[in-house]
Amino acid sequence: MKQVLAEIITIGDEILYGQTLDTNAHWISGKLDENGIRVVRRTTCGDNEQEIVKALAEAEQHADLILITGGLGPTSDDITKTCLARYFDSEIKPNEQALRELEHYMANRGRALNELTRQQASLPDKCKHITNNRGTAAGMWFNKNGKIFIAMPGVPHEMKHMMSHHVIPRLRETYELPVIYHKFVRLTGIGESWLAEKIEVWENNLPDNVKLAYLPTYGDIKMRLTAYGNDVKILEKQVRGLIDSLLPLIDKYVYGFDDNPLEVVIGNILRERNEKLAIAESCTGGFIAHKITSVAGSSDYFNGGIVPYQNEMKVKLLGVQPATLEAHGAVSEETVREMAVNVKDRFNADWGLASSGIAGPGGGTPEKPVGTIWIACAGPSGIRAKKLRLTKDRDVNIRLSAVLAMFILYQSLVKKD
Repeated sequence: MKQVLAEIITIGDEILYGQTLDTNAHWISGKLDENGIRVVRRTTCGDNEQEIVKALAEAEQHADLILITGGLGPTSDDITKTCLARYFDSEIKPNEQALRELEHYMANRGRALNELTRQQASLPDKCKHITNNRGTAAGMWFNKNGKIFIAMPGVPHEMKHMMSHHVIPRLRETYELPVIYHKFVRLTGIGESWLAEKIEVWENNLPDNVKLAYLPTYGDIKMRLTAYGNDVKILEKQVRGLIDSLLPLIDKYVYGFDDNPLEVVIGNILRERNEKLAIAESCTGGFIAHKITSVAGSSDYFNGGIVPYQNEMKVKLLGVQPATLEAHGAVSEETVREMAVNVKDRFNADWGLASSGIAGPGGGTPEKPVGTIWIACAGPSGIRAKKLRLTKDRDVNIRLSAVLAMFILYQSLVKKD
């Protein structure tokens, strides 16, 4: 079975200028992936005839399927239809089916069909018309030398309906499409390069129909296994076996699979056990609590938190001993351990999580440079604390600290070292 390769071309100056976010290409990529079509490139063009025609020609060289969005409106800056007519040596003529659908669409909305709108029903005579049930711009389907070009409106709700109800069904009739199966393994507490080194032999022995991708974010890595074949159940079994052989190599860093980020995994565990969490944050300024409460229903297990940013507040509100701060400073294992224990007790929780550090860009010393962070978790079986040496970037340090603090909580919950 031949793999179908696709390119997505998005047209519009507003996207190049950064005035509009290209959500269309993202959505189309996911929809094609669901149907076994692999996107090999995404291109953005402004409203420039030369650039559009050039992009079409380049896409034809390396893709079987080219999907185009944008530039199909009735105004002078919408030139996609003209460019397609030129590219396919086609003449723009009234399309009877498109005109009937346009008249019906306008009548149902009690709107008059003026001449500018009527031009929406004129299409290149070498295309097949695609119905637009959500707007006035008809889609177009071209076939050139075995390559399929599909033009759709740029308005997202119009494009999505056209793609789902008309384009995808026709593509499934046109191509014999493979099955694509994805499985995600979620990890933290290890860098991407160290992870790759640990699993190098395993990765080098993956079967030809299975590909691995690393998808890192702040302190978190998703490993995506993608398997290609004809039967999804066979692919699921194959990938399950590969993961079984992978986990012994990296189990200490794995916290879950597929769509659930760390804050969801932690919440599920706490809810199942009917246990409560409280958080004391200094350097992260409430970001850990934000991550925890971003999950719907987190009130089931999150009792509350405090941000005692100044040392005085660590003493007055949280009960950290002045002697501890005097002897060790706010950025220390001793202080963060007291913060974790005290917030747990004061909020009547089973678990206390705490952070204290130097996020930057200033405030560092030779002994405690910017990026020095202490995190701690206090629970029924004791306290875990860890020193982090992070970056000189404040935002990165806050985000990394939040993820690693949640991971030390996860490790405590599941007793994983």
